Amino acid sequence: MNSFPSKNSKIYVFIVLSMIFWAFSFIWTKIALLSFPPLTLITLRLILASFLLYIFLKLTKRFYRLRKKDVKLFLLLAFFEPFLYYIGETHGLVNVEPTLAAIIIATIPVFAPFFAFIFLKERFTMINILGIIISVFGVFLIVYKSSEMIYASLNGIFLLLLAVVSAIIYGLILRKIPSQYSATNIIFYQSLLGLIFFIPTTLLFDLGKYAHYTVSVEAISALLMLVIFASIIAFILFADVVRKIGITKSEVFTNLIPVFTALISWLIFRETMNFLQWIGIFVVILGVLISQGFLKLHLNKTLK
Repeated sequence: MNSFPSKNSKIYVFIVLSMIFWAFSFIWTKIALLSFPPLTLITLRLILASFLLYIFLKLTKRFYRLRKKDVKLFLLLAFFEPFLYYIGETHGLVNVEPTLAAIIIATIPVFAPFFAFIFLKERFTMINILGIIISVFGVFLIVYKSSEMIYASLNGIFLLLLAVVSAIIYGLILRKIPSQYSATNIIFYQSLLGLIFFIPTTLLFDLGKYAHYTVSVEAISALLMLVIFASIIAFILFADVVRKIGITKSEVFTNLIPVFTALISWLIFRETMNFLQWIGIFVVILGVLISQGFLKLHLNKTLK
């Protein structure tokens, strides 16, 4: 008997990989921001991702032309993510203390099941919700530092909530994309159409900042890592999983990002981790397993 609740257990490997790449993206972003303003960095990521994906799709003969009747759907997809999500998250973090910001972002999988049920009739169980809530508590333990002052502005909280809602709506629209489009084609059009929103916004806010930045080799390398792993591979893997197992089960995996970020910082940068953080890592993983029904399935198997 398969120990996974899904017949295709590879999808869980794919979504965990996407979370690892997004965890590394925080490090690459920190390096790249030394040479590029935030909006410019995102715009460059989308330009390079669109170019590389187009070349890949053409060379592999997997390119699927966007149909006129699907243009509005893809424009909505790109508007909510990457555009509104990155605007909300990036600028929200400036005005909200990191601990609170992480908790707000971690509520995405809490609200996602209810939206998915209302708009897609995607069913969820109390076990799913219990696992999600447990994982959110684990995130709190990982990011909480008793010495930090919790500060937040209403604008910052609003922007982070905008990111939360945008991520949920992105998932809803993703489920509506016709099956003719592969995950790679979806991310190509998402990146390409996202430029419609980002280019004018970037020119408006970043044009006068370039004189204060010096582009380094390290920043260019970090930009390429962001494009290949965070903007292309991670999004393709995540989009494919959302379409296969639904929003409720896939969104909870996003709470693994702070887990991998903490572990990367500990392993690579030798940052110390306290007892609460280790407990938090265990709690997040436990919550994710419960939300997917892994422990329930294992218990049923044991009782048999």
